Amino acid sequence: MSGIVRNKVIQRLENHLRTTSRQLIKIDTEEEAIQFLLNSFKTELYCDFVGVILAESGEFIPKAWAGEVGDIRLSFPLRIEDCSSRLLTHSTKDKETEGPETCALTKVLNGSEVKTWFTVPLIDGTNKYGFCIIGFFTYIPLLEMDTIFDEFGKDVAVSIGLARAKDHQLKKVEGIEWISKNLSINKSLEDNILEFTLRAAKGTDAASACIYLYNDSEGCFDLQYPVFGCFAHTKKIDIRDKNFLKEYFPFLEQVGGLQLSIPIVVDLKTIGVLHVEHKKGDLLFTEDDVQSLKLLSDHIAILLKNAQLYQTEKNHRERLQVLLDYQQALVKETVVNDGFQGVADMLVQLYEDSVILLDRFFRPLFYRMEGSSEEVLEQFMEAAESRRSTVEGFQVTLSGGEHFSIWPINGVNALLGYLAIQMEGQELDEFDQLTIELARNICSIQFIKQKLVLDANEQAKDTFMGKLLVETIEDEKSILQYANLFQWDMYQPHRVATLSITLDEDELEGSNLLEQKAKKTLAWEYIMDRVTAKYRGILTATFHENYLFIVPVAEEDNRKRFWRTFYNNVEEAAAKSPTHCTVHLGVGSKVSEVEQYYISYEQSLQVLNVVQNRFLSIGYSLFEELGSYTLLYHLDHPVVDIFMDSQLGVLLDYSESKNIDLLNTLRVYLQNNGNAKSTSEELFIHRSSLIYRLEKVEELLGVDLNDSEVRFNLMMAYKLYDMKRQAL
Repeated sequence: MSGIVRNKVIQRLENHLRTTSRQLIKIDTEEEAIQFLLNSFKTELYCDFVGVILAESGEFIPKAWAGEVGDIRLSFPLRIEDCSSRLLTHSTKDKETEGPETCALTKVLNGSEVKTWFTVPLIDGTNKYGFCIIGFFTYIPLLEMDTIFDEFGKDVAVSIGLARAKDHQLKKVEGIEWISKNLSINKSLEDNILEFTLRAAKGTDAASACIYLYNDSEGCFDLQYPVFGCFAHTKKIDIRDKNFLKEYFPFLEQVGGLQLSIPIVVDLKTIGVLHVEHKKGDLLFTEDDVQSLKLLSDHIAILLKNAQLYQTEKNHRERLQVLLDYQQALVKETVVNDGFQGVADMLVQLYEDSVILLDRFFRPLFYRMEGSSEEVLEQFMEAAESRRSTVEGFQVTLSGGEHFSIWPINGVNALLGYLAIQMEGQELDEFDQLTIELARNICSIQFIKQKLVLDANEQAKDTFMGKLLVETIEDEKSILQYANLFQWDMYQPHRVATLSITLDEDELEGSNLLEQKAKKTLAWEYIMDRVTAKYRGILTATFHENYLFIVPVAEEDNRKRFWRTFYNNVEEAAAKSPTHCTVHLGVGSKVSEVEQYYISYEQSLQVLNVVQNRFLSIGYSLFEELGSYTLLYHLDHPVVDIFMDSQLGVLLDYSESKNIDLLNTLRVYLQNNGNAKSTSEELFIHRSSLIYRLEKVEELLGVDLNDSEVRFNLMMAYKLYDMKRQAL
């Protein structure tokens, strides 16, 4: 071939290849690009056959043929490692490849009727897609166009890459459309999993697909049904011993294997795994498969998250409806009944566990120990008593593991009671907290209703006391009506006792008169609760800012012992109240007539004054026991000291100087009404010693102890002496 003709042929081929390259760029799909390439080569080169061979999964696989290929078609696929490496790097002629002993393609072509052939590599950067082979059954001299064909191969590879990218993007769009049409939170989880696994298998040509979801409570991945395909899968994958997901799913986001796993992630937390196996034709999973499954796993995560939110919202609506139903029932119960039985029964139904309702003095009003014994209640009271708070809720755990949560029930600036519910230490969500708040409010309403009744009762008592404790009774019939109202028999013998409540310094500091009165009232309520619970038939009331007990004399089996115990109970109740205070008690004489209650009341005030001013350490006294002290405590004049000194001064000085207690000897003698035998026994001295001492007393005082007037003056002096010493 002459040089001119040769150059013309080369120029024509170069123009054709350039035109073909431009056309390839415009084609959308890989199949169209390959077919256009085959037709172009077949027409322009007048060759007998053209083939496009692509490298996939370690093999050369024919993608398309044009022309008469013959038996060559049957020789494919060929393993890449059995062929010349030049096929994927340079344009190669039949004389430039390795021999048949090192290149399987050369061996196949040499054993056929092909006389002349050459290849063009399809390379785009690092992507080596394969090569294009052109063959002739007659000998044809090949022109030196390696560089031109190499560049053309690159253009073809670019077009294949673009076509694949377009195809992958189209599959994504189709996948999104399929997901939007077929997946819904209104479907069951099983139906959605069926759609997911089906799509995963079809999108990757896998024979099997499944989904594992993480079981947080058991620490494992559970296989979700249904599963696509018939391959065996592990039902549960325990992950307690290892921390990395890839240790359980070796093909996690890894291409080039017979399996492929993609994590399902919600809020940066892996909640499951999408897993496929065995690509059709025993091919390996590619990067395109990874991207396809990632797209699907993202939508699985979104759907599961939305399903979880939907279910949570649905559960909240259902729980809120239940709560509203209970609220209506509880409010109705507070309207119909005044007690706590109905309210507490509903709380037991609501919480399905033990419920204890206590008053503000931490005394059980109602309890239902579901599955627990009375001993649990006793343990609860002991454990909770030491930890109770009037401000915030608290918890106690008993020796048997029972866990109770306790909340105060408050009214308007006042503690009304406590609500205790057995809960196994779980944290309360917003709904649970709302439920607890509702229960506390309902109980508060019931407490307030009862308090209003009690307040009205106390006001009626004030009116009653105003009619009873007056010097002249004007309306005995009205008094009798009030007595019947309080179920109190005023014609039985009673005593009127007046109680004083004195606040400690820490309570007085920084508080005004109203606050001080409120503190005293709180202490009085604690005392009333303790006394009325322990003693029957006692009427309590406030009158002219005095705190009164009207106590039936029938309770006095032993007068001294009864009132000592009574006062001790009052002291203990005051000590348990939140108010730091001291209490004193004055008790009037017993009365059985309506007109005498005023007298007993006035006597109790006199006794209380004596106790507060002269006998603070004793704390209480009865009018009968105090006797003349109720008159003498008013005497505060220098003449009193003169009288006391004239009667006892000499004995006091003598006793201090001589170490003989004549002062006490005379006191005991007078208290025993001048009986020498009783006096000597009480003093533990011989009768002769007593006679000597009494003679010494008469000598010092210049009196006759047998004279009744002398004895009276001496007893009066002793009482004044005791009162003065007590006051000091």
